[in-house]
Amino acid sequence: MIAIDVHTHMLNRDWLELLRQHGKPHYELRATLDKTEGVFLDGAPFMTLMPGHFDYETRIRRMDEAGVGMAIVSLTCPNVYWGGREVSLEAARIVNDDMALAERRYPDRIRWFCSLPWEYPQNAVEELKRATANGAVGVMVLANIDGRSLTDPLFAPIWQAIDDLALPVLVHPSAPPGAALLDLSSFNLIASVGFMVDTTLSFARMIFDGFLDRYSNLKLIASHAGGTLPFLAGRLDQCFEKMNAARAKISKPPSSYLRRIYYDAVTYRVEALKLCLEIGGADKVLYGSDYPHNIGDMAGCLARVDSLPPAEREAVRGGNAARLFKL
Repeated sequence: MIAIDVHTHMLNRDWLELLRQHGKPHYELRATLDKTEGVFLDGAPFMTLMPGHFDYETRIRRMDEAGVGMAIVSLTCPNVYWGGREVSLEAARIVNDDMALAERRYPDRIRWFCSLPWEYPQNAVEELKRATANGAVGVMVLANIDGRSLTDPLFAPIWQAIDDLALPVLVHPSAPPGAALLDLSSFNLIASVGFMVDTTLSFARMIFDGFLDRYSNLKLIASHAGGTLPFLAGRLDQCFEKMNAARAKISKPPSSYLRRIYYDAVTYRVEALKLCLEIGGADKVLYGSDYPHNIGDMAGCLARVDSLPPAEREAVRGGNAARLFKL
């Protein structure tokens, strides 16, 4: 089974220039402590730009070196949630068209998640139709959209359109709301801790809100092995059993919903990967690398997957992704 990377990112120079021009007051580009340009959110380091973000030829070489057969690429945060309606839509189109072009150049190696201007539902639904017609095999969304929860009623038309198409959705973290109050500007804590908090809060909210019951065709992928969801599975169930508020909209334990979610294998300890497999199920975990971020680990993540027992290894390596994305 070839390795299929479902969590791996590409940017685009035109998208970056739009962010440079229209990302303020929240986003700006300037030098990081790692001596390269990076994206900052309200003064906090947010994403370090790497050469591989912009170079598909380098990507293919790195995939060959690591033994990865196919990549399903996506934009990363801050995605296109800035600049107003026209800029947001333009940014989505730029990235989606660039990824469609990459698929045409490398038809055996590249697939892609589309980005949408989620803050403008009518435009988002129209771009979803355009992008899927151009080859998108799924949708990429951040775990919060400029501070709004994914369960916000504003987004219901977009979710319904995605549900009607039964598309996979990669839910990728961003800085959690309140990052400044949490003092995440120090030590790059947004990357190490904040992202995990954002994913965990987003999915916990969707579970307790009954979101997965309303959109039964959704195939959600929780980034970074689900953040801290596997570790918290027992606590979520305990609160469900003991607290009325946790049962307000669902009648089944949260852990049962954790079995309906997909997870990528972007975790840096095999023990964490095994816990994710135990909680989510071996049929729900997908290989990912987080390449080309500076903490991405294409070869290491694959090595941890390849250390699993044979049946689990083949499923996580690519079998689950081939089934999910109909490859």
